[in-house]
Amino acid sequence: MVQRFSKQLVQSLQPLAAVVALACAPLAAQAQTAPTQLWIDLSTSTMTGMPEFMQGGVGGVIGGLFGGNKGGGGGSHVYGHASGRFIQQGSQPGLTGAFPPSRVIDIALYNPRKPGTEAALFVPLTMGMGESLPLVPPSPSFKEPGEGGPTEVPEIKGRILIYWGCGEAVRAGQPKVINLSNNPAAWAGALAGRMAPERAARVGAQHALYPNEKNTVNPKADTSLQGVHQVRGEGVPESMQFTLAERQDLMPAIQLQQQGDPSQSIRLSWQPVPRAAAYHLHAMGMAGDDMVLWSSADNGDAGLGLFDYLTETTATKWVKDKVLLSPETTQCAVPQGIFAGGQGGGGRAEAGGAMLRMMAYGPESHFSHPVRPPKAPNNWQPEWAVRVRAKSQTMAMLGMDMAGMASGRDSAPAPEEKPAGGLPGAAGSILRGIFGR
Repeated sequence: MVQRFSKQLVQSLQPLAAVVALACAPLAAQAQTAPTQLWIDLSTSTMTGMPEFMQGGVGGVIGGLFGGNKGGGGGSHVYGHASGRFIQQGSQPGLTGAFPPSRVIDIALYNPRKPGTEAALFVPLTMGMGESLPLVPPSPSFKEPGEGGPTEVPEIKGRILIYWGCGEAVRAGQPKVINLSNNPAAWAGALAGRMAPERAARVGAQHALYPNEKNTVNPKADTSLQGVHQVRGEGVPESMQFTLAERQDLMPAIQLQQQGDPSQSIRLSWQPVPRAAAYHLHAMGMAGDDMVLWSSADNGDAGLGLFDYLTETTATKWVKDKVLLSPETTQCAVPQGIFAGGQGGGGRAEAGGAMLRMMAYGPESHFSHPVRPPKAPNNWQPEWAVRVRAKSQTMAMLGMDMAGMASGRDSAPAPEEKPAGGLPGAAGSILRGIFGR
């Protein structure tokens, strides 16, 4: 009796099972045909005028200003430093993301056949980073950048003064003044402008990342990625091998020089950065209760949203739109006196000066197997795909000889005024003023 009932139950469920199988077939086929994707982000970051061994991300002198780990060794390195979207492994986001290690390689792998499974990227021995780099899924406590609550912004009691364009004199109609004491919500409007499109890998538990707890080795000044790379791991296509050339290598550091002091026009110059498609400069300082912003954009863009990777097509377009500087540009002047201190603040500013950031946008390359045909149909998908992009950036204290400070030539502050890590009190006070520390 029981056997007959069981047989009837199985027979009655067979049509339903067939329907479910038909419904799931497209999903299974999609999972099998979805490409294995690898993202490689390369970033070169320096502090102008300061030896690299003294920078070292949050482990160096700069990071020491904000409570980072002290000592050398290149600082901490977690996935996301290259794009400034570093993942917090169960910790709170902080200012450490503003000072990444000097050279960063971020790698994310999505393997649809075995999501969230450890793999490895075998690299040329000439990289000096070992035979392979382990790709490890993030810990269960990780948070995708932006998931940790609202972003903290500096508390500004006065105004925001916005200047723009390269030139020795302040242009007519500047600055644009935003009075936050009358309208705190104006903060967002003050920063409106072009934004670098968010195209970073949206990583999760289904990805495998480098760096990770198994390996945090950073590229060195002489590291080159040129050569054959291969991804190996369970479910990874055996054909996933590609060759990187000079175009896909780390970009050189920006060699920035400055002349002048905050009471004058500060003249900035640099050597052309190989493979750069465009440049952008931005400075931020405090004058009493006021925040002063300056951008090299010639169209009035506040410029804060441009510090990320750009495709060469976008960079070229924004050069034509006068948002970015052309790759042939080698100099730019900050208008006279805008960071001299005391502006709009009743003379309450302790010192002039500002923190300058400069970006050189590098190339972006794509590899796939098979190679995408010229007239590929809309449903065409490769077996695997790789994206490699690069950028170079630097930071500088306007009007300050950082090299002299590092060597102890700056005698303005007393020894007891120097924060842990060795930077003089003047530089520290400006940095803390900008970031509300």
